[in-house]
Amino acid sequence: MIRAGHNRIPYGGGVDRRTSRTRTPAAASDGVEEYVEAVLSLVEQIPPGRVMTYGSIAEWLGRGGPRRVGAIMAQYGGGVPWHRVVNASGRLVPGHEVEALRRHRAEGTPMRGPNRDHVDLAAAFWHPDA
Repeated sequence: MIRAGHNRIPYGGGVDRRTSRTRTPAAASDGVEEYVEAVLSLVEQIPPGRVMTYGSIAEWLGRGGPRRVGAIMAQYGGGVPWHRVVNASGRLVPGHEVEALRRHRAEGTPMRGPNRDHVDLAAAFWHPDA
């Protein structure tokens, strides 16, 4: 079963941590649920002020791809530090840029660009093995 707090509300938009998603027969039979849990568990480990990309999460887990990780984050990522997952150019979560930027600034995440609105991946990227 997917953990409580990981529901369909995308990226922290009013997450009710008391609710939980129920397992579907398809999720139980094809490993989807386990992959969702693996993605969310890894995102929970990203330290404040650091980030991973969608693709690096998929690569570290050894399956899936950036789009699959993005879909998981959109559907279940509200209960984890979703703002610490960015695209390969350091762009913040589309549609949630203002809140993500607020959180990154509060955590001291290294930023770049003329408006300091992209994560500086060279400085902020987190390697789980490190």
